[in-house]
Amino acid sequence: MDQKLVSVKINGEYYDLPEGITIYKACKDIGIEIPTLCYLEGVNEEGACSVCLVEVKGAKTLLRSCVSKISEHMEICTNSERVRQARRINIELLLASHPADCQTCERNQNCRLRLLAYDMGVKDIRFSKKPSLKPAKDFSSPSLVRDPDKCILCERCIAVCSKIQTVNAINLTGRGKQTRVSTFFDKGLAHSTCINCGQCLLVCPTGAIVEKDSIEDVWKAIGDQKKVVVVQTAPAVRIALGEEFGMSEGSLVTGKMVAALRRLGFAKVFDTQFTADLTIIEEGTELLRRLKTKGRLPMITSCSPGWIRFAELFYPKALPHISTCKSPQQMFGAVTKTYYAEKMNIDPEDIVVVSIMPCTAKKYEAQRPEMINAFTYWQHKNKLKNKEVFPDVDYVLTTREAARMIKEAGVNFNLLKEESFDDPLGESSGAGTIFGVTGGVMEAALRTVYEIVTGSEVPFNKLNILPVRGFSYMRRVEIPIQKTVGEWKFLEGATLKLMVGHTIGSAREIMEMLSKGELNDYHFIEIMTCPGGCLGGGGQPISNDPLAAKERRKESVYKEDEGLPYRKSHDNPSVKAIYKEFLKDGPCGHLSHELLHTRYNSLANKKI
Repeated sequence: MDQKLVSVKINGEYYDLPEGITIYKACKDIGIEIPTLCYLEGVNEEGACSVCLVEVKGAKTLLRSCVSKISEHMEICTNSERVRQARRINIELLLASHPADCQTCERNQNCRLRLLAYDMGVKDIRFSKKPSLKPAKDFSSPSLVRDPDKCILCERCIAVCSKIQTVNAINLTGRGKQTRVSTFFDKGLAHSTCINCGQCLLVCPTGAIVEKDSIEDVWKAIGDQKKVVVVQTAPAVRIALGEEFGMSEGSLVTGKMVAALRRLGFAKVFDTQFTADLTIIEEGTELLRRLKTKGRLPMITSCSPGWIRFAELFYPKALPHISTCKSPQQMFGAVTKTYYAEKMNIDPEDIVVVSIMPCTAKKYEAQRPEMINAFTYWQHKNKLKNKEVFPDVDYVLTTREAARMIKEAGVNFNLLKEESFDDPLGESSGAGTIFGVTGGVMEAALRTVYEIVTGSEVPFNKLNILPVRGFSYMRRVEIPIQKTVGEWKFLEGATLKLMVGHTIGSAREIMEMLSKGELNDYHFIEIMTCPGGCLGGGGQPISNDPLAAKERRKESVYKEDEGLPYRKSHDNPSVKAIYKEFLKDGPCGHLSHELLHTRYNSLANKKI
């Protein structure tokens, strides 16, 4: 049924608008922008900041437009002197209790508070600065840093953490002037249920939450003449990095990115997509073995470290369902410090692996104690000089950090000519590319698994498995197997039942269904931590229109996929070579298990 329209007068003009929508939305729909700091449509609509005030005829006070609904014959003014003065006062009050360190703040180029102060014409702060009573910065997390002093109590981080991710790692505590955002008992993020996803960071309008910066560590490594510093770049980085240099959202800058990283001084520029292809071979083989041996099904993907920590904390009984494969980032580190080290005759202790990731949780993942497989490999061979434990991946930079390094080095990104990745860890397929978007791991796996089982390509137009694509939070897909080859005869006539979910809110729903036995007939489930998958990761450029940004980034992911010479992981010549030259016992063999697989452990009863 069509929604009833009401006549509303806004800034002197009459409009027929749907009854019951907020003043904020009504104004936005007709092209009138109302400033706000706390508003997130469908997520945080509390009116906490009081910056979105408007004047309504007959109302005793100014109204917060994000929570006030329109009604028949309402007369609204969004730009009266009274409204402008009230907005300025509210901005001034926020600035009076805010640190004046804009020059050195990481968010100085896209701080929503600073930009609104400028837009509102705030030239003076008429209220005296007060000493901060808030706790010191929280550096406990391996991924994120919280600065309570810069928090404006907009509650956006709380809303995302509770409503989208359902983790509830942070909340309001204290009363009155003592109110602040904090963790349980102020223990710090590392000792909370935080999964390091960084979605709170993306919605924070100031610098109250930022990633833990690793830039200086990387510069120091590059400057060490004894070290061979190599870099790997995730699929979702190349479709977002350009945004940090003024390019349109979703610009595909693969070649420029490679050129820029070479100019920073990295010895080799490799591609995480290579080990994304490797992941598909290993994960696909693991799935087929589970199908053949009636192992634990459904099997769930393990590429997203935020999701893994969530499962360890909240659903440890589901851990046997999760693939033992390490993520592409961690596979890359292990392969670089073993296969590449041997191939190039480099001491693995002299190799420094730097990752550029769209994900803040990757910083946490690289520091997990299990991720020392290369060290263990060389320890067994007794070929270590110092025998000090070294990680597979040494440092992780976000997309934003990489951009800051490029700017710091004085590299004119936009004028760079395109260059190619280095061999042998720089060759990848389109299947590796689509890891960067929700549904991509599933689609990449199907391109390989289906062909192994049936001897023919997946029955979709040009390998594009459209049913697994899109931004709906949970998608169910069924793929019938009409004929099989060789040892897979037992699957003939079967239907593969698959599910794709993104955000931890979706993961929780899937886990609840799993625990109730509602997914017993499913075979494979992909879960990604962040909205949209990696392209919406906590390490990506901060956008004023995140939905539109994710849509444009998604288009670029699929564009690169279709433009690559190989679009199936098992067709990648470099992947074939590593199995022939190094992982000689094949996928899921003894050596690949030693280097490319791991296990996860319950954190449910651990003091965090």
